[in-house]
Amino acid sequence: MRRGSLVAAAAGVAVAAAATVGWVASGPAAMDFAGSRRVDLAAYGGDPTGVPAGMRNAALVERGAYLARAADCEACHTAKGGAPFAGGLGFKLPFGTLYAPNITPDRETGIGAWSDAEFLKALREGIGPDGTHLYPAFPYPSYTLISDSDALAIKAYLFSLPARRASAPANSLAFPYNQRWLMAFWNIMFNPNRRFQPVVERSQQWNRGAYLVEALGHCGECHTPRNLAQSLDHRRKFAGAVAAGWAAYNITPDAAAGIGGWRDDELAKFLATGHAAGRGTASGPMGEAVDLSLAHMAPEDISAIVAYVRTVPPIASPDLPAPKAEPAPESHKAGLADAGGTGKAIFAGACIGCHAWSGEGTVAADATLTGGRAVNDPSGRNVVQAIVWGVNRKGGAGPRDMPGFGRGYSDREIAAVANYVTARFGARPASLTAADVASIRGETAR
Repeated sequence: MRRGSLVAAAAGVAVAAAATVGWVASGPAAMDFAGSRRVDLAAYGGDPTGVPAGMRNAALVERGAYLARAADCEACHTAKGGAPFAGGLGFKLPFGTLYAPNITPDRETGIGAWSDAEFLKALREGIGPDGTHLYPAFPYPSYTLISDSDALAIKAYLFSLPARRASAPANSLAFPYNQRWLMAFWNIMFNPNRRFQPVVERSQQWNRGAYLVEALGHCGECHTPRNLAQSLDHRRKFAGAVAAGWAAYNITPDAAAGIGGWRDDELAKFLATGHAAGRGTASGPMGEAVDLSLAHMAPEDISAIVAYVRTVPPIASPDLPAPKAEPAPESHKAGLADAGGTGKAIFAGACIGCHAWSGEGTVAADATLTGGRAVNDPSGRNVVQAIVWGVNRKGGAGPRDMPGFGRGYSDREIAAVANYVTARFGARPASLTAADVASIRGETAR
């Protein structure tokens, strides 16, 4: 009887495991929400891939430079203070740390010896020239959609860069994640290895936006939650996730938690400049994406991105309240019952000069806190990250930059000021502890 019960229990576990794997593997693809009538590029009336119309006759390397920026290659392949594209940037994951490789044309430590076919195989299948499986922290499941001509234009641009001799540190992944051969099975389930196909029912602008968002821009790699197998869960497409320790917020058209309340011009300005009045300022990885990628894109491409994102099904995020739109009182004596706490004292000493008691920036519009999603996020995650690491835009010190205070204040003090900021300027306060701050710090490799 006991043996029979154990067998039955084991069978039940096996069935449940198989059902879970089936559920995860059978999830929708990135564009399944949009319609089923898709055609190959050659059969579509108009090509949504490539560069904007004004650059169609540009030289190959110039076109590749635009496409490499659209693909945001530099952000991930450049270590802090290192040479562009020379690799070495660390990515902290729940199961260890990965380091981005050198993609300059150095023949020994970079990709200078790669053929066109080897480049395409790595970009689309996640397999290096020596047969080594790459990890999907490199977003090849998105890049697999890139057309041949665009991929080879990017390669031509990368090969035009100065060769930098630089080897990335060794990855430090826990077992079994350090077994690269297992990625072969992951690829079977989660990488279609298929080029972009336009959706016939949609406009040319929409299809252009889809290509920019899903293939080159790979927005879902940060903004879409991952399933148990660490593949993107398109059942909750663009509903928000955590990337490099920062919250990548909901960008579905949900009115409260997403971008449903934004005007098209507000969204376009945020993408192109990293700031929109009353909507907040990009920081962390999103700030890098703006500065290194989106800010360099043609206005018509930004408009196409907006048109596409607007059509994604809205998904509510109950943990994110609708942002508080009105500024806080101009006097420190109003707005909160806390009259003399640690958070308020630190804000008065270190933050008031740029942000003001009202939350309306005094040195630059980018310093405005009113309406921003970060201060309206009760987790306080991005407020903590901004306090610890600062906000550095366009790679230099200026009115758009905020210094990091991570070395000047303890975890307890940072928790206190983050709680104060979300309470004063947001719709719902955070309740962070020193342990929470220590955990958030630890998620970011520097």
